[in-house]
Amino acid sequence: MKRVSLYFSLLIGLFLCQCDGYQHPTIPEVNVNFTIYPNSVSYLDLNYIGGYMYFTGGVAGIVVYRLDNATFCAYDRACPYDWENNEAWISVEESGLTLIDEHCGSQFNIIDGGVIAGPARFPLKTYRTRYDGMILRVYN
Repeated sequence: MKRVSLYFSLLIGLFLCQCDGYQHPTIPEVNVNFTIYPNSVSYLDLNYIGGYMYFTGGVAGIVVYRLDNATFCAYDRACPYDWENNEAWISVEESGLTLIDEHCGSQFNIIDGGVIAGPARFPLKTYRTRYDGMILRVYN
């Protein structure tokens, strides 16, 4: 019975760690639906693995990160700890491995949006992404 419970917990954890949207406990829902062409020269920073770019939309803007050749993650730039503060925007750290809110000090994993450090208790708000090799759609 313990083994089944462990497998079930791991399965649930895998679903939660994907770059998909979900109902966030602190940040409100706003409509997000846009497309970009990551392979074009207009989006050079998304042409390589580990590249990222900032976009308008969401609650405080959106950061799109290229995880691998076929996977993109999109996070709202509103910090789950103090999302109503106009100075509390998430940005990518110099290392390119974490996201940080310089205002409150919260750090987040760039791969899944999970909390690494700081006062934030909830992960970043994520948006769904769909990439067909040419067009990337970011939506909720």
